[in-house]
Amino acid sequence: MLYPGSFDPIHNGHVELIEVASRLFDEVVVAPITNPQKGTGLFDLEERKALLSSSVAHLPNVSITSFGSLVVDLARELEVDFIVKGLRVVSDFESELQQAQMNHAISGVHTVFLPSATSHSFMASKLIREVARFGGDVSSMVPPPVAAKLAERFPS
Repeated sequence: MLYPGSFDPIHNGHVELIEVASRLFDEVVVAPITNPQKGTGLFDLEERKALLSSSVAHLPNVSITSFGSLVVDLARELEVDFIVKGLRVVSDFESELQQAQMNHAISGVHTVFLPSATSHSFMASKLIREVARFGGDVSSMVPPPVAAKLAERFPS
């Protein structure tokens, strides 16, 4: 199973999804990408991979890779049959469904949607970056390694 995303930064909603996926699938590959639609990231790809690794170190069946191509190309390379995507709100479903249908049409890879817990449904990396940038406390929304990195990046 493949969980792609920008993870800039990884937050507790992402971790929840990875934990659920790790119970549903024998192997989970989490793959950050530089998303040109989201502009310049806060953390570079290597930083995001390191933050992901430390944030999910408690899950032995989870590995981290990265990619810079179509997600279905990575899925084929890894020989995975499923991509997992998280859903927070109805608008997520609308955009993710279209992507899932396109991915299936060009590759045969299926997408599994997992709803986030209500306690995580408001979390978005973009919002966490913005709050942290202006000195807000996001430590309850991100894993400890990410909170430390954000504090380092945006000292009070």
